[in-house]
Amino acid sequence: MAVAPVEVTPGLYTPELATVLKVTPQTETETHFLLRLNQGRSLGHQPGQFVEVSVFGTGEAPISITSEPRPDDTFELCLRRAGKVTGALHRLREGDVIGIRGPFGRPFDLEQFRGNDVLFVAGGLGLIPLRSLIRTVLADRSSYGGVTILYGTKQPSELLYRDELAEWEARDDVDLRVTIDRRHPDWDGHVGVVTTLFPEIEIAAERTVAAIVGPPVMFRFTILECTKAGIPDHNIVLSLERHMKCGVGKCGHCQINGRYVCLDGPTFRFSEIKRLSEAM
Repeated sequence: MAVAPVEVTPGLYTPELATVLKVTPQTETETHFLLRLNQGRSLGHQPGQFVEVSVFGTGEAPISITSEPRPDDTFELCLRRAGKVTGALHRLREGDVIGIRGPFGRPFDLEQFRGNDVLFVAGGLGLIPLRSLIRTVLADRSSYGGVTILYGTKQPSELLYRDELAEWEARDDVDLRVTIDRRHPDWDGHVGVVTTLFPEIEIAAERTVAAIVGPPVMFRFTILECTKAGIPDHNIVLSLERHMKCGVGKCGHCQINGRYVCLDGPTFRFSEIKRLSEAM
């Protein structure tokens, strides 16, 4: 009796080969990569999703996709050198080949943002996953109301995508505010954590959707500022950071009170998780 072949979604369990097209250092510890799948198909991702990246012979790590969906089938990743796998990724050069599984996770719901004012709040590396949503919104700018971007880092040397920050700042349809945590001789801009930027902006709470990405300690205080401004819980959207080891809900590493961040997230409305004790 013949056994019917099992259809396996490309990139779900077995990595697909992808070639590094360009490597661009961002800071001393962060590097940006432009890649393309070797099979010639589009990655097919949406803003807010992630991939599992393999360096063969070293290991695999979850990495946020920082680029918007695009017609040329390329995609972009940016990562910090922090361990064995990310250290090996930082040693890659143009033409090197890695493995990609995914994309995984629940993306940002663009329909929730369309027609509304959009408030982006990024802390540190939070700009990496949030950049995919920012670029998607700006590529279809007329479909959205006011766009405000708040971005904070510990010090000037940690600022990512400086060229793009300058482009966003120069636009008359974007309100960009950047801050660093403490005074620094190389900085003459705003000083204070990212929540200290809130008094400088105007928020029309009834038509604003906020997207927040950053370290866990930032969430509590940023959510507090959003709720004080009157933004309802269902219009506060977070992208949670967990070690999503398998990406497909099998290993359990990313569970939050029984919910899998790799499947149910990483993007969540605050109204979905505000009562989950392990969420933040």
